[in-house]
Amino acid sequence: MKQRDDMTFPFEEYERRLGDLRRRMADRLLDAVVITDPENLMYLTDYQTTGYSFFQALVVPLTEEPFMITRSMEESNVYARTWVELTRPYPDTGDAIQSLVQSLREFGLHTKDIGYERNSYYFPAYHQDYIHTSLTEGRLLDCFGIVEEGRVTKSPAEIEIMRKAARATEVGMQAGLEACAPGVTENEIAAEISAAMFRAGGEFPAVMPYVASGPRSMIGHATWEGRVVQPGEHVFLEVGGCFRRYHTAMMRTAVLDDLSPSLAAAQHRMKTALAEVKKAIRPGITVSDADNIVRSVITDNHVGARLITRSGYSIGIAFPPSWDEGYIASLNQGNPTILREGMTFHIIPWMWGVDGDKTVGISDTVYVTDRGCESFFTLDEDFTVKPDRGAGARDAESGEERSDALDNTTPIRPEVA
Repeated sequence: MKQRDDMTFPFEEYERRLGDLRRRMADRLLDAVVITDPENLMYLTDYQTTGYSFFQALVVPLTEEPFMITRSMEESNVYARTWVELTRPYPDTGDAIQSLVQSLREFGLHTKDIGYERNSYYFPAYHQDYIHTSLTEGRLLDCFGIVEEGRVTKSPAEIEIMRKAARATEVGMQAGLEACAPGVTENEIAAEISAAMFRAGGEFPAVMPYVASGPRSMIGHATWEGRVVQPGEHVFLEVGGCFRRYHTAMMRTAVLDDLSPSLAAAQHRMKTALAEVKKAIRPGITVSDADNIVRSVITDNHVGARLITRSGYSIGIAFPPSWDEGYIASLNQGNPTILREGMTFHIIPWMWGVDGDKTVGISDTVYVTDRGCESFFTLDEDFTVKPDRGAGARDAESGEERSDALDNTTPIRPEVA
């Protein structure tokens, strides 16, 4: 390992992570592991690139020096960002898996028991078939999840990085809520969110903001498509801020009218669900326990809405196409996973189908402490209500400038330290 002081975390953090991984390897009687998931590569080494559609891998022997297999173009990221000293790059005209197999032979691992991430998005079946037919002297064993066992709980240093992501999230959300008005397009709202996040020090998120107005809020994972927001509608927003690939996320809702009884009831249900589950979260309860709290509160409504998904998921390091770590831990019914200090979750008591035609959301990203949990955010959970009083309002058809939009957001310090 090359000691350096310009990585995301102190060098000792990476030494700890590698040591913990090797202890898990020893428990599984593995001589080496081949790590291909981009989030796991980042977690272990600080390596990142947008070029992860090309094969890349970190090989970690139980006792010897780790080495990386990358596309030649990406080798610069290894040297510029990580503690890794050994690389075996392959050219665009080369064979990535053959390079991996040759490297395993070079380092005397071809006859060993080697773990690999069988369920990794970026180690496709044809690559796995190739390595199984090429490496016949040793054993290839599925070790999917061996890195995630460490990732699921965040260290104090990781929590601090997520605080910086949270500041970008809040600044972006505030900008989006302020931009919501009759006559603007969903694209304009998304542009304000994105610009605010990036100016605040946020980096490109794994998913760009979700912006869905009026009836489009009923479409799962819908985001901006140029629709013009109409008077009296609501706008559903979900924003994920990113700093050094760590994410936090939140949902909020803007209402461009007086708050109807149905929307007021929905707001109350979601705020109650968040308050109740945050009061209950602590080390020792299960994710199923937490899900049951959220689900029971949301289900007890009289506005026709449902919670049609899990009620939350682990969140942390992410690359596109998703900011969540839900495959590591999700708040689902019947899931026996026990909460531990340092776990981080995006809790989503959103409501689909209010009055049959509206989706609204209020959510929070929290971290589990030794006795409870804390939120990363300070932004008001209430809907941002902007009644259209007529005078000076932006006309939805002519595009005249709106000047009297009301908002109830709280100013957020814009910079990320």
